[in-house]
Amino acid sequence: MNAPNRFELFVIEDGEKAVEVSEDTKIPNAATFKILKQDHTLGNMVRAQVLAMPQVLFAGYKVPHPLHPYFLLKIQTDGTMTPQAVLEQACTKLIATISSLEAKFKREFSFKLTEGNVPEDPYGTAGAGAQGWGTGKDYLDF
Repeated sequence: MNAPNRFELFVIEDGEKAVEVSEDTKIPNAATFKILKQDHTLGNMVRAQVLAMPQVLFAGYKVPHPLHPYFLLKIQTDGTMTPQAVLEQACTKLIATISSLEAKFKREFSFKLTEGNVPEDPYGTAGAGAQGWGTGKDYLDF
């Protein structure tokens, strides 16, 4: 099979750089970043965070081939910040956003655990006049 071993898709080897930067010579204030051992998941999140910044004129990413575990991110700024500084700031904001989401998830999950024996009714059929789903099973129970 042509696919590489799974660990090769996410383990950075000794001496291998996680990010490679190449300045664009034809477009002012632009750079292309090669981010190794990542895929569309991180590429799309970083691109969206970079585009949310007012200094950015263009940001896009592509995965050249599905069997090669890297993506290319191109950023062009208006000149007030370098593309490297924009990427660093965007990654910092993205980490903060994900940390906040994790904390909110853990808080809500802990509320769920402390509620105890609350019967679940995913279809909202409990109460007067409930029909059809009265068996207590849903459509996934075989």
